[in-house]
Amino acid sequence: MDSFERDARRRGYAVIAGIDEAGRGPLAGPVIAAAVILPPDYRNGDIRDSKVLSPSKRDVMFEVIRRDALSIGVGAADHVTIDRVNILRATIMAMQQAVSALAIPPDFILIDGTHGIPVPIPQKTIIGGDTRSVSVAAASIVAKVTRDRMMQDYHPRFPCYNFQKNKGYGTREHRLAIAQYGFCSIHRKTFTVKPCREK
Repeated sequence: MDSFERDARRRGYAVIAGIDEAGRGPLAGPVIAAAVILPPDYRNGDIRDSKVLSPSKRDVMFEVIRRDALSIGVGAADHVTIDRVNILRATIMAMQQAVSALAIPPDFILIDGTHGIPVPIPQKTIIGGDTRSVSVAAASIVAKVTRDRMMQDYHPRFPCYNFQKNKGYGTREHRLAIAQYGFCSIHRKTFTVKPCREK
């Protein structure tokens, strides 16, 4: 999980940040990006793609990463921005914010996916980066936990959509609620939604 970091250091880079996002697919809420700088040669076998960890394990690893990381930056693009510029551009904007929020400027960036970000820093995109790079995996955990907690905070305002459970994703329960109540103020209005209806 640290081969990309080691390769970057062999090429002379010293401060390497992993970047990932959470929330590209949901029907409601923001997209969140995180950037994480881990110490050189850092290894932790429990830091993996956030999607394969249980919620309780993610919470534990979130605290481990907060303790061990040299710096963490978080960026966000809300539902209004997503509707205005589209989800891809909003995700890239959130990633830029995450890099800018780092207390230590990185000299190399590892990004999950296929799209780079417009910052004057050398970077490498990695398909499946959250399963192949410890820095990106750490960022995936930070982004996921941060977003999940935000959606849980929205739940008391919009209880009929059960955001504390579905986190804004298009589950059957969520789409049934949209069919019954319509959109709330944090729904992404430009996303195509096919509501379920009870038979």
